[in-house]
Amino acid sequence: MKFLRMTDLDLKGKRVFIRADLNVPQDESGGITDDTRIRASLPAFEAALAAGAALMVATHLGRPVEGKPTPLDSLAPVAERLSRLLGRTVPLITDWVDGVHVAPGEIVLLENCRINPGEKKNDDALARKMAALCDIYVNDAFGAAHRTEATTVGMAHYAPIACAGPLLAAELDALGRALSNPRRPLLAIVAGSKVSTKLTILRSLAASVDQLIVGGGIANTFMLAAGSPVGQSLAEPGLVGEARAVMDLMHSRAATVPLPTDVVVATELSASARAHAVKASEVAPGEMILDIGADTARTLAELIEAAGTIVWNGPMGVFEYEQFAEGTRAIAQAIARSKAFSIAGGGDTLAAITKFGIAEQVSYISTGGGAFLEFLEGRPLPAVAALQARAG
Repeated sequence: MKFLRMTDLDLKGKRVFIRADLNVPQDESGGITDDTRIRASLPAFEAALAAGAALMVATHLGRPVEGKPTPLDSLAPVAERLSRLLGRTVPLITDWVDGVHVAPGEIVLLENCRINPGEKKNDDALARKMAALCDIYVNDAFGAAHRTEATTVGMAHYAPIACAGPLLAAELDALGRALSNPRRPLLAIVAGSKVSTKLTILRSLAASVDQLIVGGGIANTFMLAAGSPVGQSLAEPGLVGEARAVMDLMHSRAATVPLPTDVVVATELSASARAHAVKASEVAPGEMILDIGADTARTLAELIEAAGTIVWNGPMGVFEYEQFAEGTRAIAQAIARSKAFSIAGGGDTLAAITKFGIAEQVSYISTGGGAFLEFLEGRPLPAVAALQARAG
């Protein structure tokens, strides 16, 4: 994948515009509850400042109505947190589209880019005007790389130089290593509540992986397709045919979709639900499958530990409740023990990684969310395509 990298450019004295992803979660009063995305973006900011760039940082926050900003849409809390993390004041600039003054070695944060009319529709005039603000445009927002917007795509076309920041480049390098030229066996774990939300991913991975582990409600639909009872479990009977097609494709390639041989069930989903393990063939009509069983976990752990490359998206069960957490814990620990190159992404997956304390043992943790999923689907990311086009 060919694109210019910010780290290869001379930034001294240049006006540098970094499109970052600082879209952090906030509480009802606007307080930041998790600053992971801000911390992940710091290397790009620090490198640009150390190189003597006049640095402008742009990001979106939430889902504002274009042209109608409210106090809750403001990046003021982000500016305050960024100032604290960088150890220097980061001014927040409003009404910045028509011009920004920033000296070399200084940084400013530009108010929420999605407030600007035309941003989300990638308005050409807006993109040209913003591109004129800088000498070098840097996209370091992998989390927004699947969006065709003025600050993610339009500016990349019109800025004098367009390149990838260190965070975006690292994401693309890791995903490319995992999917474009993987060390075999290539094993993918795709889990979640519904096949329908990840059908394209399942189809795409079925054409390339050596093992495809399914979990959660997705596994229940695959179990139905294989003729196993699922009781009152979350499943999609209407997509049994699609599940069979994925398994048939894997089988035609001598690849496998290992299904649960035992599961953990309950008659209700709650923190106080009484859980017990049964064989997969013995799920009662009134029971719900809420985790994989110990035998299944051991089998899957053996596959994981023998893999050369692992892609993980989704927990195996309702891991938020301890009685249904063992399956996901076993998978997480197996990934931690494995010598494979591992990449993980998705909100629930990141929560599981945090809960089970394996972040240091995962080769790469993607913060991309929707962009991560679209990459797994095999869909081109518009922002990345724009950088590739500029790289010639």
